[in-house]
Order: sequence, then structure tokens, then C-alpha cells
Amino acid sequence: SPIHRLDPRAKLLGGLLLVLAIALAGSLLEALLGLALVLVLARLARVPARYLWRGVRLALPVLLLVLGLSLLFRGWQEPSGGVFLEWGWLRFTRFSVWITLLALVRIVALLFLTSLLTLTSTTTELTHGLERLLDPFRRLGLPSHELALVNMIALRFVPTLAEEMERIMKAQASRGADFTRKFYRPDKAARAYLPLIVPLFVNSLRRAEELVAAMEARCYLGGEGRTRFVVLEGGMVDVLAVLVCLAYFLASFWIPWPSLMRLLLG
Repeated sequence: SPIHRLDPRAKLLGGLLLVLAIALAGSLLEALLGLALVLVLARLARVPARYLWRGVRLALPVLLLVLGLSLLFRGWQEPSGGVFLEWGWLRFTRFSVWITLLALVRIVALLFLTSLLTLTSTTTELTHGLERLLDPFRRLGLPSHELALVNMIALRFVPTLAEEMERIMKAQASRGADFTRKFYRPDKAARAYLPLIVPLFVNSLRRAEELVAAMEARCYLGGEGRTRFVVLEGGMVDVLAVLVCLAYFLASFWIPWPSLMRLLLG
């Protein structure tokens, strides 16, 4: 798709601008427009909506907890007017409902955007793009190649650690451990999951040591003096994509979104 064929540097720059615009959205209309823009990009990339929803589904328990706490404890920030329900220390106001909806749309849009970026780019492409974007800062002493390498290793270790966790869970379950119970006390939950956390950390450190030994055996010396097999070449389409994202980022500050929303609502 056109999104897949974009230069990884353009994807990273455009994604950063969209992330800033959505994260700094102060109006519900602005956040909804950001979400709509992400869905349009997903449509252009021919990515099904169920793939985007997977990222939200994994973070759904934490998301519901944060939004519930925001809905409960933000009610006292509006001392008068707009109170929908007040019972004891519980207080649902117009402000708490509005800020919860705004946070929900923001988080969903950001999760969709990050999922879209990883679904339309390989880890190697993102690593090369990040390294080239950080190259100008090498004069200031910033190790761009090393930072890009750390980013690639971290991304590649995620599925490996997930497989390791599944293997440890099966091994512990075969010994009689029960991980299907729900624990409402944090100390009991930590004690129950300790047989998973400790082996996972030990195996992660062991894999890290093996990776260091493998890199040293191949005479890895860092980014100084290294050549590149993959040479990135951007085009006018990439420049146009970054300019569109920059225009949306600037419009998010210049357009009076609250006044526009009140005008649309009559």
C-alpha cells in the first residue's frame, strides 16, 4: 500500500507529529478528528480494524482502571454546576465525564497509531530510519547507531520473552500452580506470580549475556566507521506525507477547537 512504501524516516517523523497532536488535544472534537485521521491512514494501508483493535484489547484492563479512577476522582475539580450525580464521596460532574471521554479517545487513537506504525514497517526498517534521523546528532556526542541497535534488540526481544513466559507458565502449571485465580490483594498477587517473574528475569539476563558474547565474537565495534548495506532514499511522496502531518500538527494549535465545537453543537 502507499503507507507501506513510505520511507521509514517519513513514517517516524509523521508518526511523531501525529502523536504530539493527539496527545496535546484539548478538545473532544480535535481528539475525534485525530482518531478519524488514524482510521483513514489504516484504510489507506489496507489494515483491517480487528488488527488495530488487538492493541487496545491487550491494554483494556489497565485502560478501564485508569478511566474509572479519572471518572471518580475528577468530580471534585468542578465545585459548582454540571453535577450529574453526587452520593457521599462519589461525584460525577460534567467536567469528569468530559475529561474521561477525552482521555479515552486520546488513548485509543495513540494505540491505533502505534499499531499501524508497527504493522506497516518491519523492525529493521524502523531501526534504519531511526538511525538516519539521529545521525545529525552524532556531532553532539549522541550514539545514534547504538541507540538504534538497542531499540531493535528491545523490539525483537518482546516476542521472545512472550514465548519464554508461556513456557514457564506451562512448566509451573504442570507442577500444580494455578494462575487462573483472581487475586484482589497486591501482596497475594505478587506472591502468586513470583514463580513466573524470577525465572523470566533469570532467562532474560542469560539471553542478554549470550547476545553480548555473540556480538563480541563477530567483532562488533559500534557505529563508528561502519558502512550500510541498506541505503534509504526518500522521494517527494515522503516529503508530502511529512508536510501533511506537520500541517495537521500546526492546525491543532491554531484552530480554536472549543469555539468550533460550540458552534457545531448550536
